[in-house]
Amino acid sequence: MTKIDSTDQKILRELTRDGRQSNLDLAARIGLSPSATLRRVQELERQGVIKGYRAVLDPSAMGLGFIAYVSVGLNSHTKESQEAFERAVARAPQVTECHNVTGTVEYLLRVEAADLSAYKHWHTDVLGVLPQVRSITTFVVMGSPKDQRA
Repeated sequence: MTKIDSTDQKILRELTRDGRQSNLDLAARIGLSPSATLRRVQELERQGVIKGYRAVLDPSAMGLGFIAYVSVGLNSHTKESQEAFERAVARAPQVTECHNVTGTVEYLLRVEAADLSAYKHWHTDVLGVLPQVRSITTFVVMGSPKDQRA
């Protein structure tokens, strides 16, 4: 476990807000010299605290106007069943997140599709035909007042 002090927390908060800012801007925002800031960022990367940097995409700008969270219950709780389900989900471009969760279902998926019709096709002809699937519950996203995924 990496020890993260208050300065590291400031760095992480700033990089989460804007991962493309220059080291000079980051240093000014956290009140540290640029060289000390760079050393800390590199150490956080080396330790695996910072796993990478990525672009945050706007689904609607990409023609993906339908977003849903989908809970999936499996009919078998074997390792083979879970692995087969995970392989199938990994091949589905509509699934942008897949989480193995506790509770009454085994998986929670984030699904992005062009529209309701495209989602229905994926739900019925892709997810619904998997032999491991026992139950599917869809939660349609109507808005996202807070979304910090990056």
